[in-house]
Amino acid sequence: MENINDLMPLSPDWNNKRLEKLKKDFPDLFTNEGNLNIDELKKIIDPKSVSETERYEFRWFGKSQAKRNAFTPSDATLIYDEARSLNPTDSENLIIEGENLEVLKLLSGSYHEKIKCIYIDPPYNTGKDFVYNDNFSQDKKAYWEEAGVIENGFKIDTNTETDGRFHSNWLNMMYSRLLIARSLLRNDGVVFISIDDNEASHLRKLCDEVFGEENFIECITWNKRIPKNDKGIGNIHEYILVYVKDFSLKHEFTMRKEGLEEIEELILKLKNQKLPIPEAECEIKKLYKKRDFDRGITLYNSLNSDYRLWGKINMSWPNSNTFGPTYEVKHPKTKKTVKIPDRGWRWKVETFNDAAGIVDGKYQNIKELHDGSFVCGKIWFSKDEKTQPSSITFFDEVESFLLRSILSSKSDGGIELEKIFEGKSFFSYPKPSSLLQLLFNSFPISNEDIFLDFFGGSGTTGQAVIELNNNDKGNRKFILIQLPEITDEKSEAYKAGYKKISDITIERNKRVIEKLIEEKKKKQPDLFTNGHKEDAIKGFGFKVFKLAKSNFPRVEFAPDLEKTDEENIELLKKYIRDKEAQLVTAFNRDELMTEILLKNGFNLNYTTAKQKQFKKNEIVLATDGEKETLICLDVTIEMETVEYFKKHIDKKLICLERALDTTKKYNLKHYLGDMFNAF
Repeated sequence: MENINDLMPLSPDWNNKRLEKLKKDFPDLFTNEGNLNIDELKKIIDPKSVSETERYEFRWFGKSQAKRNAFTPSDATLIYDEARSLNPTDSENLIIEGENLEVLKLLSGSYHEKIKCIYIDPPYNTGKDFVYNDNFSQDKKAYWEEAGVIENGFKIDTNTETDGRFHSNWLNMMYSRLLIARSLLRNDGVVFISIDDNEASHLRKLCDEVFGEENFIECITWNKRIPKNDKGIGNIHEYILVYVKDFSLKHEFTMRKEGLEEIEELILKLKNQKLPIPEAECEIKKLYKKRDFDRGITLYNSLNSDYRLWGKINMSWPNSNTFGPTYEVKHPKTKKTVKIPDRGWRWKVETFNDAAGIVDGKYQNIKELHDGSFVCGKIWFSKDEKTQPSSITFFDEVESFLLRSILSSKSDGGIELEKIFEGKSFFSYPKPSSLLQLLFNSFPISNEDIFLDFFGGSGTTGQAVIELNNNDKGNRKFILIQLPEITDEKSEAYKAGYKKISDITIERNKRVIEKLIEEKKKKQPDLFTNGHKEDAIKGFGFKVFKLAKSNFPRVEFAPDLEKTDEENIELLKKYIRDKEAQLVTAFNRDELMTEILLKNGFNLNYTTAKQKQFKKNEIVLATDGEKETLICLDVTIEMETVEYFKKHIDKKLICLERALDTTKKYNLKHYLGDMFNAF
């Protein structure tokens, strides 16, 4: 039966979709009329019908409403901002200016289970402004007037500890956004969330509920090296919570060597220069720290200048409750027995002999290092037998290292941002892009992977993705969402013309891209002069979109509560006829096209091509790489066009409801079925 929502240009109604899935999988839980039978559901949950009096549950004020907010559809739209976009035809990156919950809802159809990685650095709930107002709708003037059309931006609400719902406010804000964001995540996707002590414990419980406790991977401690002393102890750390969508899939978080070619190049250079070993080691360590990749690996520095990076691994039996094998190992120089670990060796004697290159009781290859120690195969020995030997790993033989739960910062996000903006400080406490690159590079990626950050801030996530692609010629894409929150009028940012934080988000990524393009021009000028510019800048750009009111006045229709559903539907149809009579001439056709395609599940990187076979109507083929449809925004669909579709029933068509009379609509619906949609 037709209802009002069928006539509304809304994003997907996930509450209904969840109910439909439940009905499909468990039809026995529904009545003959199609309604959910709560009693039947209770029998599954509690077969003995025993009321629970005590159980573990994470509850707070407003939780149920926050969950409803997450899955109610949006009646807004997104419009393309060409003026603030950069190289839009050469990139699929997106920066979206708007309230993030509403934007996530609009993306929920197009990007459902398409996002590989979500990284967010949400407000930390320090008692200052932070709470996003979720009372969002077309008829609410606060957002549209302040953010709106967009002059000065949008001021978010305040949240102070004197408010009895201090933690609840923050949890409600996070809960709805994480719920809808999870629906965008691929099954093999991962989530990284930065947080500090103010809400770390609450966020862990919240994420356990949203993503599942079994999908928790780790709480990484990040040493930010910026001490804060407000409680008597210098606080220099924050946290990064790591969750996956589905733990049953294999997930291994590693620190890859990709992008560290500089180290290998330097080693080769030092070999050729025959630089003294102490100086060579100093040069390599400096570069190592610069790349935020200090893993305790040092220089393999033999007396014949065999420069290699290497690391030692303890050879003691790892289990404190049991003992490993014990056997004698001779020192390669003194020939005396080395110190045997208290709990025995990690390896069997055969494994040890193979690693040390021992054949018939003799070491086959002994190298003395400049400090007097020795390396035999893959075993390191001290200069005498008094120190327990270690196994070693050479850097150039290893593809990756496990990501550790403690990360140290070698760079400052604030200083990094100031360098981008000529020494000006426009944003407080941004994360360093090197930290995000480390996280993003810690799991397998493909050329089609999309990274989402719906608390875009200064745009660090965008910079991290851009630079990773530049380092390894990857093709990752990003989507940044940032509220047009106004900057303080006394701030450096405001004085410099950045009236909204989203202005900083966009400008930062623009400057990062322009700098990289200039570097490429100097490095490979022929690409820019011989007609290969598109190849040179491919992926170096972004499209900007803004949250906007729907192009369809019908979304402001309010049902009369004293009338029946059937009467309200007729009122809505009349409202549509009266209010949208001049729809196409009164509104931008491109914006209308975007809204219709977005709400039909097309992503924002769709393309259109005019179809010349139609003589009486202007019809384009829209495609986003996965879906395609013919779409017509003319105010009247001609009969010749209808006849075409009667003969081509495999074609999908979207047109305006008001462009059809009853006969044409019947014919199109009859011949095309679900392939036809009148909007």
